[in-house]
This record gives sequence, C-alpha cells and structure tokens, in this order.
Amino acid sequence: MTVHVLPGDSLAGEFRKTGIEGEVIVCRDAMIVGPVDGETPFEFWDQRARFILAEYGEDEILYHERVADEIEKLSDVDAEEEVNLWFEYELFCSVNMWFCLSLIAATGAKVYRVEPVVLSREDRWNGFGTLEPAELQTCFKSRTAFTSEDIALGTALWNAYRTEDHARLTSLSSTASACFPYLSKVCEAAVDKATRPSEIIAELQFEGLTEFDDIFVQFTKRAGVYGFGDLQLKRILDHFVS
Repeated sequence: MTVHVLPGDSLAGEFRKTGIEGEVIVCRDAMIVGPVDGETPFEFWDQRARFILAEYGEDEILYHERVADEIEKLSDVDAEEEVNLWFEYELFCSVNMWFCLSLIAATGAKVYRVEPVVLSREDRWNGFGTLEPAELQTCFKSRTAFTSEDIALGTALWNAYRTEDHARLTSLSSTASACFPYLSKVCEAAVDKATRPSEIIAELQFEGLTEFDDIFVQFTKRAGVYGFGDLQLKRILDHFVS
C-alpha cells in the first residue's frame, strides 16, 4: 500500500485532483508551537491536546480523534508499505516532518520526500499552497528516497528540537542530505524561534506598521523560513504585546 502524508487539509483537496493513488494521512498539528517534550506517546498527545484546548479552545477528544489518531497511523505502517511525506521547506513543515520520521523510523517502510521543487529559490518558503494539480504531479515524480541515515537524521532532529537542545540542532544543521534542503537555515530558525520573531515584529512596529495584515505580509517576506500562519503569528504578537 502507498501512503501520502499531507501537511494540511488545504493541500488534500488539490492532491485528490492529481489522480495519484494511495491512502491519505493529513498532518493537522502545528508542532512549531506548544509543548512537544512528552516522553511517552500518551504523555505527548495528552500534553498537545491540553495545549490546543487552552490556546485555541478545541475540544481535547476532537483533537485526539482528528489529529493524534490520524498521525499515529504512521506507527502502524509495515515494511512492505511506501510512505510519501509531502512537506514544505520552512520550519513549520520541517518540524512536523521530523516528527513523522520519528514515528516511521522503526517500521522499515520505504519513505520518500515530496517537496515543492517547482518553486524558484526566491519563492521556496511559499510551499504547495499555490500549486496546480499538474505541478503537484511534477513534485511527486521528482521525489527523493530517504536512506536509513536520512531517517535517523530526521529522528535526531526531532529529539533535539523537542528537548530544545540547540547545540545538537546546530551540530546537525551541517549534515548534507538531499532530503533536507535548507537544513542550516531551518535549524537556525528553530534555535532563534523564542526570540527572533518578536524582534522582527518590534522592527516592523518601529517602522510604523500597526495592522495585523500588514505585519503578517512583511513578516513573511523577512522571515518566511518560519512558515507561520495567521494563528501562529497572532499568538506571538499577542504575547509580545502583553
């Protein structure tokens, strides 16, 4: 069986128009925010559910059903299956992909990275969002196979990220792998995540920007490597203001 892990419901709709066969798993969490240091699966998902409830008001049971149970399917794939990870380059997607690799690592499944290869270097942080079905097919045809070393690297990156081991992240950032383009920039963003976004917001406000939409556009231009959506940037802005 072939499995496609998509980075959100918005891509799922366009993906179904491509005619590419396989089961779809949607990664609906945003592990770039909130606690991710739970030691056991139960502790981890319970921690995430409580955070989502406190931060966004989403029901914990619904979170487990729509988010946790969906991603946990990756733990049950077997060595005969093929898993295609459709993740973008920025930190938001990279962190989610690292987590998925940590779930897949022990299964022995064949894993591929599908990335938005049709984008120019200038637009690389934009992701799959604006791509047409034919362009998504091109991305799939250009997928890259993960070696066992690549999967181990993804797991190591996840463990360093979830424990906030910045020295380890910096060390891993220099690893050369076709499956992890822009890794140094992504790891740098992970290390600076607690401080740099707030600094950028302060810079934009100093320049006279007050409306959220304007701040969002300019923040994305300056720091697209983070991949923040509206919810993530509003959260940082609210905490920054408070």
